[in-house]
Amino acid sequence: MTQAGRQGSPRNSSGRNSGFGSSRGNAGRGGAGFGGSQAGAGKRSFQGGPSRPSRPREDRPFDPDNPTTAADFGKRKAANAAGAPAGKNPAGKAPRKPGSNKPGYGKAPGTPGALKPKPKPAKQSGARAFGGERFGQNLGPVRKPRGARSNVPQSEQHDADGVRLQKVMAQAGVASRRVCEELILEGRVEVNGQVTTELGMRVDPKTAVIHVDGIRIQLDENLLYMVFNKPKGVVSTMEDPEGRPCISDFLKSSKTRGERLFHVGRLDVATEGLLLLTNDGELANRLTHPSYEVPKTYLVQVRAPFPHGVGAKLKAGVELEDGIAAVDSFRLVDSTPGYVLIEVVLHSGKNRIVRRMFDAVGFPVQRLVRVKIGPIGLGDQRQGSIRNLGRQEIGHLLSSVGL
Repeated sequence: MTQAGRQGSPRNSSGRNSGFGSSRGNAGRGGAGFGGSQAGAGKRSFQGGPSRPSRPREDRPFDPDNPTTAADFGKRKAANAAGAPAGKNPAGKAPRKPGSNKPGYGKAPGTPGALKPKPKPAKQSGARAFGGERFGQNLGPVRKPRGARSNVPQSEQHDADGVRLQKVMAQAGVASRRVCEELILEGRVEVNGQVTTELGMRVDPKTAVIHVDGIRIQLDENLLYMVFNKPKGVVSTMEDPEGRPCISDFLKSSKTRGERLFHVGRLDVATEGLLLLTNDGELANRLTHPSYEVPKTYLVQVRAPFPHGVGAKLKAGVELEDGIAAVDSFRLVDSTPGYVLIEVVLHSGKNRIVRRMFDAVGFPVQRLVRVKIGPIGLGDQRQGSIRNLGRQEIGHLLSSVGL
């Protein structure tokens, strides 16, 4: 098609919504170059021609029970003002209740065919601690008791030169100051092992040990807690003289703030998964000490088929060169042709303990991933990434080792 033909085609006519048609192509139709608003005002389509006269709508009968327009509502109002009984329409009928047209309406609850009552929303029990947490996982309250509370009177814990307890809690990220006051009044706050319900209590943030719902609040802002998802082939050290990839290659100075971090526990080069990084020496010592029995969860891939009795044997204990070792729990996660995926939990921190146990029962490990240490899990964290723990996660981690 020639240029003139394209200009005269309906696609480029004056009735197009864009209004940017050629003035030369629209000259024969009286267009002004931006859609022909003057000459083409009465046009209905791109082909031209007079528009069809609009057909007047028929008046619908007014239904006082079901008004649909503003005029209908006005008519019903006028009808009610003319002397209709209160609570009824002009026809003398009671107004229709919502849901009255549903089958079973009016039947007593519990009878056959009766409507099921709508469930009421559950009421929240008290103020929510750590409700504004942006990072980490919501682990809830600490349910495991930490031991007997000390019998220290509240008056002896009050520090006249200290900071109000609710202010210390708010600065630690528990909640707003008003919500922290509610937590104190509800008896959910402990100071140095003793429950306190006094809003006027003052404490020393440097020495006070505060728990909310059993969760320890970390008041030292200089302490860092991180989770590293170690990929395969990375050495569990901060520096490697052989030049292999190590943990420091994944750390950014903006996260460490110049602090020297060390890893909690080790993973061999071929093992993937969770490593904790911190500069809290007391926490690191307790997490690695055998007496605290911090559980560690692993996903183990071995060849298939996997007999049923092997799991019971691992739970009962197998003989290794450095003694008998057993898993705390054993669970089959997935099974496909060629391999099975198993979840095991154990608290031993011996070197290559999982691999050696599966070697002892005749099923060498094909792939091994640590997914959890104590209450801290990897979740959907991608490999090679490092994230900061949330305040609630830190509190759970501290409470798990009695801090």
